[in-house]
Amino acid sequence: MLDIDQMLELKFVMGVEELMPLFSRIDHLEEVIHSLNGSIKKKYPNGLNAENFSLPHTGNEELGEISYTSGTTGFSKGVMLLHNSLAANVRFARNHMPLESGDKIVSFLPLAHAYGLAFEFLFPFSLGCHITFLTKTPSPQIITRAFQEVKPRLILSVPLVIEKIYKKKILPVVKKSPISWMLKTPLLNRLIYKKVLAGVKEGFGGNFVEVVVGGAALSHEIEGFFRQIGFPITVGYGMTECGPLISYAAADKAKMGSCGVAVDTLEVKIDSDDPENTVGEILMRGENVMAGYYRNKEATQMVLDADGWLHSGDLGLMDKEGFIFIKGRSKSLVLGPSGQNIYPEEIELMLNNRACIAESVVIQRDGKLVALVYPDEDVMKSMELTTKGLEEKLESYRKEMNKQLPAFMGVSRIVLHPDPFEKTPKQSIKRFLYQ
Repeated sequence: MLDIDQMLELKFVMGVEELMPLFSRIDHLEEVIHSLNGSIKKKYPNGLNAENFSLPHTGNEELGEISYTSGTTGFSKGVMLLHNSLAANVRFARNHMPLESGDKIVSFLPLAHAYGLAFEFLFPFSLGCHITFLTKTPSPQIITRAFQEVKPRLILSVPLVIEKIYKKKILPVVKKSPISWMLKTPLLNRLIYKKVLAGVKEGFGGNFVEVVVGGAALSHEIEGFFRQIGFPITVGYGMTECGPLISYAAADKAKMGSCGVAVDTLEVKIDSDDPENTVGEILMRGENVMAGYYRNKEATQMVLDADGWLHSGDLGLMDKEGFIFIKGRSKSLVLGPSGQNIYPEEIELMLNNRACIAESVVIQRDGKLVALVYPDEDVMKSMELTTKGLEEKLESYRKEMNKQLPAFMGVSRIVLHPDPFEKTPKQSIKRFLYQ
């Protein structure tokens, strides 16, 4: 909540729904409003309309906004985005994403974050779309209900929301014994997939062209399932410093595990001698890139080099066709016992697919990997699991997972975390708090 008493320079607050003053430090407010109305009538005697309305010219080289980073690794920084960056994002979306004037979307990402602002407000607003803003925490139940009522044409989401819908709405259905058996039977499985696809599409409103996931990595298991049933899902890549889009590919062109190809306003490269096979930092330069961090020259120089390349801090690969495959964050990278690179995000994606796990963070303690896990309380209740039963279940998960991982990536133990992990506005876990 905003504390008006602490905002001493604030003079006036207007309610956008009621169009009535909510707070004022202006003396004789009614006289001021009456005077303004008189000035408007004098300037526009025939009323204000599209023909006589105009705004002063603003150049694309001017500062458009200062957007603060989520702060997953520490303090937030004010990202200075020029109008050119915002325009480049909107222009790309208009040319490449399936949305037209009059279409409907549901906005449930935070507008304080670049992803939600660019693609759930600026882009659809520029086309003349109908935007429904959710005013409650986007739980699977609330989002599903909103999709049913609004029937959006394009759906943008972060992985956490998609994963919750998958685990709570889809997985319980496909895990039922008759269906799970039929899914293993040739020909029968096609019929089941078709039926599941129809149900999933209906759950998302039944009117959408594709679901675009961004903000973090999507579980390979979940992405693989959606692709197997023919569900139109794609994963994009971006960061606040690019306002935010860096790469994208439409659902019918996307590659499994990839986050698309670079947008047409950016050059993107991997800082590696062999970008197809050897992981390196993802670098980009072009119109989307920020002007720097607000009043933080040192931080700016750490990420923007003399040639204009923005050092993302993300590690990845790029194939011959330009598709980008993200492996993890350089700041969360862990070195194995013999110097091997370990990306905790890969292990966390495997853990988070398990029924009793709501979220996890993998860290290194005394040279060994430890998984901090916050349990899914709803699943625990449905399975009538005690704390001891949960611990036994998690241990079986750990052993099963370690068989699928290289020995140097094996998790030594799982530790229950009593509370949900602290997150940023885009629902990324603040890792630095748990190292």
